[in-house]
Amino acid sequence: MSQQPAPTDKEQPLIDDIRLLGKLLGDVIREQEGEAVYELVERIRQLSVAYRIRDDEGAGQTLAELLKNLTLEQTVQVARAFSYFSHLANIAEDHHHIRRRQFHERRGEAQRGSLAAGLARLQEQGVSADRIAGLLDQAYVSPVLTAHPTEVQRTIILTAERAIAQLVAEREQVVTTRERDRNTLLLKARITQLWQTRMLRDEKLSVADEIRNSLAYYHSTFLREVPHLYAELEESLPGQPIAPFFRMGNWIGGDRDGNPFVSAETLALAFRLHCETALTHYLHELNALGLELSMSTILVDVEPELQALADTVGDTNVHRKDEPYRRVVIGIYARVAATLKQRTGTDAPYAPAVSGEPYATADELLAHLRLLESSLREHHGTPLLALRLSELLRAVEVFGFHLATVDLRQNSEEHEAVVAELLRVAQLQDDYSALDEAGKRACLQQVLADVRPLQVPHADYSEKVHGELAVFQSALQHLEQYGRHALRHYIISHTEDVSDLLEVMVLMKETGLLRGFGTEQVSSRLIVSPLFETIADLQAATRIMREWYALPGVLDMVLASGAEQDIMLGYSDSNKDGGMFTSNWNLYQTEQELLTLFDPLRAQHGVKLRLFHGRGGTVGRGGGPSYQAILAQPPGTVNGQIRLTEQGEVIASKYANPEIGRRNLETLVAATLEASLLEPAQPVPPEYLEAAQQISDACFGAYRALVYETPGFTDYFFAATPLREISELNIGSRPASRKALRSIEDLRAIPWGFSWGQSRVALPGWAGFGSGVRQWLLAGGDTPDAQRLQTLQGMYREWPFFATVLSNLDMVLSKTDMPIAERYVELVPDQALGRRIFGAIRAEWDATQDMLALITGERDRLAHNPALARSIAHRFPYIDPLNHLQVELMRRYRASKENGAPDAAELALPAWQQQPARLKRGIHISVNGIAAGLRNTG
Repeated sequence: MSQQPAPTDKEQPLIDDIRLLGKLLGDVIREQEGEAVYELVERIRQLSVAYRIRDDEGAGQTLAELLKNLTLEQTVQVARAFSYFSHLANIAEDHHHIRRRQFHERRGEAQRGSLAAGLARLQEQGVSADRIAGLLDQAYVSPVLTAHPTEVQRTIILTAERAIAQLVAEREQVVTTRERDRNTLLLKARITQLWQTRMLRDEKLSVADEIRNSLAYYHSTFLREVPHLYAELEESLPGQPIAPFFRMGNWIGGDRDGNPFVSAETLALAFRLHCETALTHYLHELNALGLELSMSTILVDVEPELQALADTVGDTNVHRKDEPYRRVVIGIYARVAATLKQRTGTDAPYAPAVSGEPYATADELLAHLRLLESSLREHHGTPLLALRLSELLRAVEVFGFHLATVDLRQNSEEHEAVVAELLRVAQLQDDYSALDEAGKRACLQQVLADVRPLQVPHADYSEKVHGELAVFQSALQHLEQYGRHALRHYIISHTEDVSDLLEVMVLMKETGLLRGFGTEQVSSRLIVSPLFETIADLQAATRIMREWYALPGVLDMVLASGAEQDIMLGYSDSNKDGGMFTSNWNLYQTEQELLTLFDPLRAQHGVKLRLFHGRGGTVGRGGGPSYQAILAQPPGTVNGQIRLTEQGEVIASKYANPEIGRRNLETLVAATLEASLLEPAQPVPPEYLEAAQQISDACFGAYRALVYETPGFTDYFFAATPLREISELNIGSRPASRKALRSIEDLRAIPWGFSWGQSRVALPGWAGFGSGVRQWLLAGGDTPDAQRLQTLQGMYREWPFFATVLSNLDMVLSKTDMPIAERYVELVPDQALGRRIFGAIRAEWDATQDMLALITGERDRLAHNPALARSIAHRFPYIDPLNHLQVELMRRYRASKENGAPDAAELALPAWQQQPARLKRGIHISVNGIAAGLRNTG
C-alpha cells in the first residue's frame, strides 16, 4: 500500500463536496437508524482509512475481525452506508470534472479529448474546414447502448442521484446564507430519499424494463446534448454544412444472442417506445416554441409559403390572427400529436388546439420546421433560431421518429439450426449441419438463386423457427414504417465461416428483406455484419471476408444497398479466450488486414468499411478511455466510420449526468476526426510489429496455462468470486451463460470480467502479460536482453497502440488489491486448491507489475495520472469494507444453502425476511457499492 497523494488546491472543492455529502449521509443514518448504527459505520470508516491510508496493520486486523462478527442486520446496514457513499463520491467527482473543464474553458484552454482541442489540433496540422466538413459528410459515428447483466442500478436511484448532482452544481451559484441552507436541506432530503428507497430490484429485469431504463438517458442527455454537439461543430466551422453523421444505436430489444427473452414482440416494443420518446420530446419543444415565435405580421413580413401554411391550420383564435409562426407551430404540434397517437397509442402531453393528420415520415415534419427556419432567416429573425428551433431541427434530423438505430443480433448456431430445419422440411437437405463448409455454401447459394421460398405452407415447424422468422418479419415491418436509419445491421455472433453469413441471407430472403439476389434488381434491407469474437475468429476474419466478396452476387448486393460493410470485433470474448495482450494485438492485426482487403473495394467500388468495436467497461473487455482507444487504432482504419458499444453500469457513469454525457460524446467525435484526418507521426517500425507478435505468442501461452490448463482453476473461479450469486440476482434479463454448463468457455465474458472485478483481482485486464513479456525479454537466458528491453521501451514511447495497452494495464492494476482478493480464497471449499491457485494468480500479478515498471520506468501506478491516483486512493477505504462484507455474506449464504430447508420459525417470516433472502440482498448491495466505487467493472 502507498500513502495517499496529497491534495492540491484545485482539488479542495472536490474534497469539500465529498465531505459535505458524507456528513449529510452520516446525519441521515444517525436519524434513520440510530446512534449505534452511525457509530458502527463511523468506526469501520476510521479503521479502513487508518489501514488503507496510514498502513496501520493493526487497524486492518481489527477491521477484518469487526466485520466478520457483525449481525446480519448490521452487515446490511453497513453495506448500504458504504455503497451510498461510493455513489455520492461519484457525483462529487463528476461535478469536479465539469468544474475543472469550465475553469480551463474560461481561460481559453481546450482540454485534450474535447471537440475544441481536436479541431485546434487539426487546424495546427493544416487540415482545412472544408476537409473536415467533407469527412463528416461521409462519416458515421455511433455509440450503441447495450443491455448486459452488470447494470446494478435502479432507474429511481439514478433519478434521485441526478437531482443530487443538480443541487451540487447549483450550490456554487448560491450567494446568501439562506440560499445555502436551503440547498443543504434539499441535499439532505434527496439523501434521505436514497436511504429510504429500496436499492435492489425485487424481480429480475425484463427486456421491457431494460428498454425503458435505456430511454432515461435519452430524456436526460442524448435528445438535448447531441443537438448541442452539432451546434458546437457549426460554430467552429462557420459556413460549412454539417451532415447528420452522429447517430445513436441500440441493441436492447433486438439482441437475441444468449437471451431467450428477446423476440419479435420485444423488437416491436422497442420501436414503439423509441418512437414515443422521440415524439414526446418534440411535442414538449413545440409547445415551448409556440410561445417563443410570437412575431406579428404587423411588425415583420413572413415567407408566402409560411403564411399559406398558417392559413390551412384551422386556428381560429382571434388573438393569433397576425401571428403566423405561432399558428404554424400549433398545426405542427397537432400533426405530431396525431402521429404519436397513430404509432404508439399515446396521447400528447398537452391537448392540441386544432386537429391534424399524422405525418407519414419524419422528413415531412422536418420540411415544416425548415420552412419556419427559412422564413426567420429571410426576415431578420435569425437570432431567434438559437432559442430552440435550431436544436429541434437537428434533433428531428438525427432522431427522426425512430430515436436510435436498433441492431439485430443472434448466434450463428441458432441460424444454422433454423436453416437446417427449413431445408429438411422442404426435402432439400436431410442433414444440413453435417455438411462440410463447401457443401453448406453450395446448398445455400442454390437456395438464394431460387426465387421460391423455402417455407412449406401449413408445415409443422418448431417454435425456434417460428420465433426467429418472426424477428425478421418484424424487422421488415418496422423498416417500412421508420426507414433505414431505424434498423441497419444484422450482427452474426461467433462468425466462423462464410456459410454463417449466407444462412442469414437465406432467412432474409425468406422474409422479404433480401430480394433479387444474383440479379440486377438485387436489394438488401439490412447490412449483414459478422462478429469475430475469439482469437481464432479474429485470425480467420480476413479470409472469411475475402471469400465472402468472391461469391457471385455479394458485391452487387452490397453496392445496391448503400455500399457499406460493417464488421464487428469482439474484445471481451477474445480476451477471455487469449488474454489481454493477445486479444488487443489480434484485434490490431485484424483491423490492418481488413483495411488492406477493403482498400481496393473502396477505390474501385466505393465500399465503406466500418468497424464496430464491441468494447465493455473493464480493460479486460476492451474498456478504458475511448479517446485514446480510437487514436490507437491502426492508421486508416477509422476514416470517419466507427461504432462502439456502451455497456452495463458504464452507461450510467458516462451519460447519467448531461454535462458528463456531452463530454463523452465530444470525445468520440474529436477522436474520430483526429484518427481520420491526422497523418501518423511515423510508420510503425517492422521490429515493433515483430516484437508484438512474439510477445503475443508468449502472453497467449502464459494466459492459457493459467486459466485453462491449471488443474482446478475453474473450480477456484466459481468458488472465489461472486459469479454464482450475481447469476441469481435481479441485475439483467440475460443469463450469465449461453449454456447450462459449468465451464469458462461457455460463460459469457461479461459476468466473467464482472466477477473478477468484484473480487478485486480484475484478472482479465492483466493476466498473461507479465510472464509473457518476461519470457520474451529473457530470450532463453537468465537476465533481460538489453536490446529487447530497449525495443519495448521504444514501443512504449513511440507507438500509440502499445502505449494505450500499457496505460490501460496501469489503470487496471491500480484497482486490484491482492490482500483483499486473498480474502476470497476463504470461500474455496478445498483450501489447499484455493491457496495453490491464488499463489499462481499472485505470481502472475507480481510478474505483470515488474514488467510494466521495467518498460515504463515507473514503479508507482498511475504516475502519469495523479488525479486518478488520488481518486482511487480516496475511494479504497470505502470499498474495502464492502469486499470484506461480501466475503462474509457469501460464506453465510452458501452455508445456509448447504444446510438445507429453513426451519418452521424461518418459514413463518415473510419471504424477504428469511435469512437466505436477506443474505442475497446484502450480497447484491455489496455488488452495487463495489461496482460504483470502481466505476468500470462491467
